[in-house]
Amino acid sequence: MASLALDLVLWLIGIRGHIPRYDDFRPVPAASSAIAGYLVRMLAIVATVVVAFSLAVWVTVWIAIRLL
Repeated sequence: MASLALDLVLWLIGIRGHIPRYDDFRPVPAASSAIAGYLVRMLAIVATVVVAFSLAVWVTVWIAIRLL
């Protein structure tokens, strides 16, 4: 019922002709696992760099406090 009401509202507004029907959509190939693996690898590298940088800053501040 809700989809019929929405269809009626869109038809009255005049934009119903610009929206494709369900059978107009063509299946899209799924993302390959190579791309997913690449994204996971890049996320791991970025996380490692952020952790290393944070640890370096923490050690630098700790040494500076000890020297004072």
